[in-house]
Amino acid sequence: MKKLFQLLLCLALSVGSAPLMLAAEPDDEPEITITRSKTEIIEEYRANGRLYMIKITPKKGFAYYLVDTDGDGSLDSRQNELDEGLLIPRWTLFNW
Repeated sequence: MKKLFQLLLCLALSVGSAPLMLAAEPDDEPEITITRSKTEIIEEYRANGRLYMIKITPKKGFAYYLVDTDGDGSLDSRQNELDEGLLIPRWTLFNW
């Protein structure tokens, strides 16, 4: 019984000193790619390698967003019924 206890104690200590392998947790932070030009700054937001939003900040004017609303990989934009060629992006109206 004493030898069994010593053997179990040695095994427990050797397992306890071994480095633990933890599973890699998915990244909660988005990957952001910033592209600067003379007229605007474009920020591409990706989660798990998939583009889900683009923020465009012109040198003059307010920033606007293009968003992949349904997850199909293409950026969606609304069209106005009055003017079929008019694309309406998402604007930030208030910010605090």
